[in-house]
Amino acid sequence: MTTMYVIPVTAAMQRWSVSVEAGVALFACAPSIEDHTAVRVLPRMWPGRGLGVAGTDVAGLLASVGEVMKTPLYWISRHELARSWDAEPWTAARQDPDDGFVYVSGPCGRADGSVGYRPVYHLPVALAEVRGLRIRLGAHLGAGSLV
Repeated sequence: MTTMYVIPVTAAMQRWSVSVEAGVALFACAPSIEDHTAVRVLPRMWPGRGLGVAGTDVAGLLASVGEVMKTPLYWISRHELARSWDAEPWTAARQDPDDGFVYVSGPCGRADGSVGYRPVYHLPVALAEVRGLRIRLGAHLGAGSLV
């Protein structure tokens, strides 16, 4: 039987929350608006291909990823999979100037044959893949501060 571990929310996580279960971190972002237009601000996922979040939500997601990496479950997962620390399945983050979202291609969710990014309430990322996501999001935010 697997148990779910809910990570306590910190101020840096902003609107994000995260839980860990069965080797997967499940990131959730509360919509900033609660009506029929909420779908415009929800995170987006292309199952197995990548994720997108509003530019204003990147820092909170980055903080959430950092909190996952502090858990023993993350380190157990890294050890069990014995992945090379150099393996990097995530691409550099890119901001779409038209919709204000930041997109990162990589292993978010399980591929299901669907095409394109769709609004979702949860972004599932395998524990073994969160480090790479943290690197890409951090690089994106760091590059923005250099401008």
